Amino acid sequence: MRSPAGRSVFREFLRTEYSEENMLFWLACEELKAEANQHVVDEKARLIYEDYVSILSPKEVSLDSRVREGINKKMQEPSAHTFDDAQLQIYTLMHRDSYPRFLSSPTYRALLLRGGSQSSSEA
Repeated sequence: MRSPAGRSVFREFLRTEYSEENMLFWLACEELKAEANQHVVDEKARLIYEDYVSILSPKEVSLDSRVREGINKKMQEPSAHTFDDAQLQIYTLMHRDSYPRFLSSPTYRALLLRGGSQSSSEA
Protein backbone atom coordinates (compact mmCIF):
# COMPACT_ATOMS: atom_id res chain seq x y z
CA MET A 1 0.00 0.00 0.00
CA ARG A 2 3.03 2.29 0.37
CA SER A 3 4.04 2.01 -3.27
CA PRO A 4 1.91 3.85 -5.85
CA ALA A 5 2.86 1.28 -8.49
CA GLY A 6 1.99 -1.60 -6.16
CA ARG A 7 -1.34 0.00 -5.28
CA SER A 8 -2.10 0.42 -8.96
CA VAL A 9 -1.52 -3.26 -9.78
CA PHE A 10 -3.41 -4.41 -6.68
CA ARG A 11 -6.26 -2.05 -7.57
CA GLU A 12 -6.47 -3.61 -11.04
CA PHE A 13 -6.70 -7.02 -9.39
CA LEU A 14 -9.43 -5.79 -7.03
CA ARG A 15 -11.34 -4.52 -10.05
CA THR A 16 -11.39 -8.06 -11.45
CA GLU A 17 -12.87 -9.24 -8.13
CA TYR A 18 -15.47 -6.45 -8.07
CA SER A 19 -13.99 -5.07 -4.85
CA GLU A 20 -12.09 -2.01 -6.11
CA GLU A 21 -14.21 0.15 -3.80
CA ASN A 22 -12.15 -1.15 -0.86
CA MET A 23 -8.98 0.39 -2.26
CA LEU A 24 -10.78 3.57 -3.31
CA PHE A 25 -12.23 3.95 0.20
CA TRP A 26 -8.82 3.38 1.81
CA LEU A 27 -7.23 5.99 -0.47
CA ALA A 28 -10.03 8.50 0.20
CA CYS A 29 -9.48 8.05 3.95
CA GLU A 30 -5.74 8.66 3.53
CA GLU A 31 -6.51 11.84 1.62
CA LEU A 32 -8.95 12.96 4.34
CA LYS A 33 -6.37 12.39 7.09
CA ALA A 34 -3.93 14.68 5.28
CA GLU A 35 -6.42 17.56 5.16
CA ALA A 36 -6.11 20.42 7.68
CA ASN A 37 -8.86 22.77 6.48
CA GLN A 38 -12.04 21.94 8.45
CA HIS A 39 -14.34 23.09 5.66
CA VAL A 40 -12.61 20.72 3.24
CA VAL A 41 -12.65 17.94 5.86
CA ASP A 42 -16.43 18.37 6.22
CA GLU A 43 -16.94 18.15 2.47
CA LYS A 44 -14.59 15.19 1.93
CA ALA A 45 -16.13 13.32 4.87
CA ARG A 46 -19.60 13.85 3.43
CA LEU A 47 -18.45 12.57 0.03
CA ILE A 48 -16.73 9.53 1.54
CA TYR A 49 -19.87 8.76 3.51
CA GLU A 50 -22.10 9.09 0.45
CA ASP A 51 -19.73 7.13 -1.81
CA TYR A 52 -18.68 4.27 0.48
CA VAL A 53 -20.65 4.10 3.74
CA SER A 54 -24.23 4.92 2.78
CA ILE A 55 -26.32 1.81 2.21
CA LEU A 56 -27.65 3.58 -0.91
CA SER A 57 -24.22 3.74 -2.53
CA PRO A 58 -23.35 1.32 -5.34
CA LYS A 59 -19.74 1.46 -4.03
CA GLU A 60 -20.67 0.65 -0.41
CA VAL A 61 -17.88 -1.08 1.51
CA SER A 62 -18.61 -3.92 3.90
CA LEU A 63 -18.53 -2.60 7.47
CA ASP A 64 -19.84 -4.18 10.63
CA SER A 65 -22.71 -2.49 12.45
CA ARG A 66 -20.51 -1.24 15.32
CA VAL A 67 -18.19 0.63 12.97
CA ARG A 68 -21.09 1.93 10.88
CA GLU A 69 -22.86 3.26 14.00
CA GLY A 70 -19.64 4.96 15.11
CA ILE A 71 -19.33 6.71 11.77
CA ASN A 72 -22.95 7.84 11.91
CA LYS A 73 -22.26 9.50 15.29
CA LYS A 74 -18.98 11.05 14.14
CA MET A 75 -20.61 12.52 11.04
CA GLN A 76 -22.36 15.04 13.32
CA GLU A 77 -18.95 16.75 13.62
CA PRO A 78 -16.62 15.15 11.07
CA SER A 79 -12.88 15.17 11.57
CA ALA A 80 -9.92 13.91 9.57
CA HIS A 81 -10.22 10.70 11.63
CA THR A 82 -13.95 10.04 11.26
CA PHE A 83 -13.33 6.89 9.23
CA ASP A 84 -10.26 5.49 11.03
CA ASP A 85 -12.04 2.40 12.41
CA ALA A 86 -13.68 1.73 9.06
CA GLN A 87 -10.42 2.22 7.20
CA LEU A 88 -8.70 -0.29 9.48
CA GLN A 89 -11.53 -2.77 9.01
CA ILE A 90 -11.31 -2.49 5.21
CA TYR A 91 -7.49 -2.67 5.26
CA THR A 92 -7.71 -5.83 7.37
CA LEU A 93 -10.26 -7.30 4.97
CA MET A 94 -7.98 -6.64 2.00
CA HIS A 95 -4.92 -7.92 3.89
CA ARG A 96 -6.56 -11.19 4.98
CA ASP A 97 -8.81 -11.85 2.03
CA SER A 98 -7.94 -10.12 -1.25
CA TYR A 99 -4.17 -9.78 -0.90
CA PRO A 100 -3.44 -13.52 -0.48
CA ARG A 101 -5.51 -14.20 -3.62
CA PHE A 102 -3.62 -11.42 -5.40
CA LEU A 103 -0.28 -13.06 -4.52
CA SER A 104 -1.39 -16.30 -6.18
CA SER A 105 -3.01 -14.59 -9.18
CA PRO A 106 -1.77 -14.63 -12.78
CA THR A 107 -1.57 -10.82 -12.54
CA TYR A 108 0.98 -10.97 -9.75
CA ARG A 109 2.93 -13.82 -11.36
CA ALA A 110 3.17 -11.82 -14.60
CA LEU A 111 4.39 -8.83 -12.62
CA LEU A 112 7.12 -10.96 -11.03
CA LEU A 113 8.18 -12.28 -14.43
CA ARG A 114 8.37 -8.75 -15.88
CA GLY A 115 10.38 -7.57 -12.89
CA GLY A 116 12.77 -10.52 -13.17
CA SER A 117 13.31 -10.06 -16.90
CA GLN A 118 13.93 -6.32 -16.49
CA SER A 119 16.57 -6.81 -13.83
CA SER A 120 18.30 -9.60 -15.77
CA SER A 121 18.34 -7.54 -18.98
CA GLU A 122 19.83 -4.59 -17.09
CA ALA A 123 22.70 -6.69 -15.76
